[in-house]
Amino acid sequence: MKQHHQHPNKISVYGAGSWGTALALQLARNNLDVLLWDYNPEHIALYDKQRENTHYLPGIPFPQNLKCTDSIKQMTEHAEDQLIVIPSHGFRTLLQQIKPFLAARHNIFWATKGLEVGTGKLLHEVLIEELGDKIPYGLVSGPTFALEVAKGLPSAMTAAASTPELAQRIASAFQGGNYRVYTSNDVLGVELGGAVKNVLAIAAGISDGLGFGANARAAIITRGLAEIIRLAESMGAKNETIMGLSGVGDLVLTCTDNQSRNRRLGLALGEGKTPEAAIQEIGQAVEGAKSSSCIDMLASRANVEMPICHAVYQVIYEKLPPKQAVKDLLSRQLKAEF
Repeated sequence: MKQHHQHPNKISVYGAGSWGTALALQLARNNLDVLLWDYNPEHIALYDKQRENTHYLPGIPFPQNLKCTDSIKQMTEHAEDQLIVIPSHGFRTLLQQIKPFLAARHNIFWATKGLEVGTGKLLHEVLIEELGDKIPYGLVSGPTFALEVAKGLPSAMTAAASTPELAQRIASAFQGGNYRVYTSNDVLGVELGGAVKNVLAIAAGISDGLGFGANARAAIITRGLAEIIRLAESMGAKNETIMGLSGVGDLVLTCTDNQSRNRRLGLALGEGKTPEAAIQEIGQAVEGAKSSSCIDMLASRANVEMPICHAVYQVIYEKLPPKQAVKDLLSRQLKAEF
């Protein structure tokens, strides 16, 4: 039996975007030896040389115990704990690349919020398919913008894992300074909250982009939360997870602040831009755009009504004009709130 509960002293972080780098900084500040990987050798070499992420988090220096590499072999040799922070569409491929180097001592967890495009699979399902069900796994999620975490501003999140020991271990790695981490055993609920809220943030952005105001935004957040709860319940997740940091916490954050890429995509759509042009302008992965097709698939499989998420799907994939999408939502049949 592996001993997980002790505090890790080393960690490997895959993905040197803004979020991966922010988490690497947090872990390094907690005195862990951090190795940060990126698929782009030029970028990662530059960050190592400049001692900062010049593309996504310029001006925030790397501590000495944060090193960079483009070698997956080196990453797996470096630490037992492997943290994946890349966009969801690359998740399976990265697992396939890591697989030959994995040993019994390794744990895998992720901070990616999304589902697998095309299959609608949750990331823990992808992991079990690729690596089997023996490997301990988990994830971290919550209302956390990369820049604020990188700056060391107060933040809180949830760590959920396949065993309580691993959840503790992950939480203890991140907890420190202004960072607070709660543990959970509801991997499914934490994953769903993180994926669906991105789609709802696009809806809130669309509403604001159309100039509909604060009342409409609050209605979208509240009714959007009802949609997450319906889907989560149908799939066997816990209600209280959705009412926690990784659910309602993250939903409020991404629906109300322009640091959210998903919200910014919605704003651009509401202002009349095409999805393609809006995503190109943002210049980083916008998980909610891809997730909206997955969530639509999950909802129809589970026979769950998710009208707001469906409207976002229609705007992005079926070119439904945003104004029409809102009209359709408001003209739905009368029903009881609960």
